[in-house]
Amino acid sequence: MTRVENVTAFTDLYLPTINGVTYTIDLWRRRWSRHRDRMSIVYPSAPDHDPSDDEFPVRSVRAPLFPRYRLGVPKTPDGLATPDVVHVHTPFTVGYAGMRFARRHDLPVVASYHTVLQARADRVAPPPLVEGVKRVTRSYERWFFDDVDRVIVPTSYARRYFFETVRADADVRIVTNGIDTEFFHPVAADSFADRHALSDDRPTIGYTGRHGYEKNLEELLEAVDGMDVTVVLAGDGPARTDLEARAATADTDVCFLGFLDRDELPAFYSAIDVFAFPSPVETQGLVALEAAACGTPVVAVDAGALRDSVIEGETGYRYPEGDLEAFRTALRLAIAENDRLSNLCLGRRSMFSVEHAIDQLTSVYEEIV
Repeated sequence: MTRVENVTAFTDLYLPTINGVTYTIDLWRRRWSRHRDRMSIVYPSAPDHDPSDDEFPVRSVRAPLFPRYRLGVPKTPDGLATPDVVHVHTPFTVGYAGMRFARRHDLPVVASYHTVLQARADRVAPPPLVEGVKRVTRSYERWFFDDVDRVIVPTSYARRYFFETVRADADVRIVTNGIDTEFFHPVAADSFADRHALSDDRPTIGYTGRHGYEKNLEELLEAVDGMDVTVVLAGDGPARTDLEARAATADTDVCFLGFLDRDELPAFYSAIDVFAFPSPVETQGLVALEAAACGTPVVAVDAGALRDSVIEGETGYRYPEGDLEAFRTALRLAIAENDRLSNLCLGRRSMFSVEHAIDQLTSVYEEIV
């Protein structure tokens, strides 16, 4: 088997935008160099991100409909060396440039399937057009992924979904995204709790991430209404105004923290008793792994990749989507069994680690080379 040293990744999503895709790509880039030579990143330029030696920005403009994202020109930047493998993380303009670069140099291509694009159709189209957008998305994904040597997905759910909706004949492997367990671990959280006025008088249920309508956070507010708990929601997004309005009518203390600096996340996870994750559209749900790595059990909807990411009775509990009573029961169980679940979460830290992911990724690369 040929040893792979140099990889070039092409992505339409990258720093300084913070989400699961950008976090994974940046973490893989930094950790790859501990084991092999270099993982270069080609990405849309951003005015507030200074590239390192292994980052290659291409000219970009603000993306239509999503102004916080950048749309890169579909070209290869100057000075990019020929790698052993090309890894395409997104199927848009920069991802397409990666496909052209690979074929021009006769290189093998691995493509990640990070995001269920069809689940976002209602965010870009009015209701009468949503089904049409989904059909176009399916057709485009089938075309794009037809021209790669290997597809990788983070969970068995994502693999099933890919087979059912994109390509049933593709060679698909599971490679967990992994998290930085050197960073995400239990920490003393007293100062964080004091700074945000979190009380020890009652259990605390928390969530951090995008406040998008697809994340289904209103179901969390419905479930906790009347419970003797404190709910803390970190992050921001288009649904926040509606969530604040619903929280104002709830018979439960709800606190909105806004965006937290990344350095604060271990303290956030350590300060709460249960992490709640009602989003049914995840392909992995990295925040669930981050919480568990900090010893915090997760209560998640029994849908999407969370069926794989949350181990029933060990790292938390799952509930059927829309079943508020089952959601409440799962939250109460996780609170009552907090010590037992926390110990089981910590016992699984090595399986969450990015080192485990890099081992899997290396095997995929070397198979196709």
